[in-house]
Amino acid sequence: MSDEPLVLGIETSCDETGVGIVRGHTLLADAVASSVEEHARFGGVVPEVASRAHLEAMVPTIERACETAGVSLRDIDAIAVTSGPGLAGALLVGVASAKALSIGLGKPLYGVNHLAAHVAVDQLEHGPLPEPCLAMLVSGGHSSLLKVEDVTVGVDPLGSTIDDAAGEAFDKVARLLGLPFPGGPHIDRAAASGNSVAIDFPRGLTARKDLERHRFDFSFSGLKTAVARWVEAQQRDGITIDVADVAASFQEAVCDVLTRKALDAAQFHGIEDILIGGGVAANSRLRAMATERAEARGIRVRVPRPGLCTDNGAMVAALGAELVKRGRAPSALDLPADSSQPITTVVA
Repeated sequence: MSDEPLVLGIETSCDETGVGIVRGHTLLADAVASSVEEHARFGGVVPEVASRAHLEAMVPTIERACETAGVSLRDIDAIAVTSGPGLAGALLVGVASAKALSIGLGKPLYGVNHLAAHVAVDQLEHGPLPEPCLAMLVSGGHSSLLKVEDVTVGVDPLGSTIDDAAGEAFDKVARLLGLPFPGGPHIDRAAASGNSVAIDFPRGLTARKDLERHRFDFSFSGLKTAVARWVEAQQRDGITIDVADVAASFQEAVCDVLTRKALDAAQFHGIEDILIGGGVAANSRLRAMATERAEARGIRVRVPRPGLCTDNGAMVAALGAELVKRGRAPSALDLPADSSQPITTVVA
């Protein structure tokens, strides 16, 4: 096998069927089939609908990725697949597909952690990861701070969400404001014309009393409730709601907490590089605020382009390629789909 392995990655942890092909740190194809429109009328992802969509999209998405990359399946050196965490039924589709490819092609199989893949994908844009670095992963299901020494071996969890994740809060507040699902991009757009200091929404787990137990943890449930109560009060008094101001003020609160805790964790652990990943990393305000505040403290920030922040097969292939390159052992063919796979398990 060459020093630059050709790896196909499959991602089906939620509602995106992603297939990526990577050679070393070079992205050759990133094919995605989304079922988000099928979930929009429900205001959230329906697991059974997502699983069926993955089944229907898997083969066409693999074919599209190979065509884009200009390779055949016979050229692939290894198969990587998200084995967890995520929706159990959705994960099963990806894992079963990856096993079939592994057996049919006679290639090694790597069942990888979804969150670790969000860290590894940055290598496709900015090269090898600094070691150590602090990763802040923010999405609809996760808000995590991780100390990463070697992404192929394991990561040290420093903090996580204790209730609603950041992306979940974006979705719920968007629904309150009558904005479409998924809420993140629509709140970002609405906030662009709003006043971010119009409403003083709370910053969860930032009070002095929270620092001892939850210094690096996140909580957005109280913020979501505060927005709901503010909107209800305005409606009760017959006051027209300025959606842009609410969106901007809410977004500012979320980004303030995320960046404040990430920088605190980095400085506490003596880390000079922060990597931001996950769907919420595509938020324009978060990217700008984190970069500005980090520069003031002499800390570097790396954020992949928005298309690589959301769930995709490229991130799985990127982690798989790094595992192959570093000689990590592949997974067994009885690899399970683990909906609660811990971040400390990079390869199942």
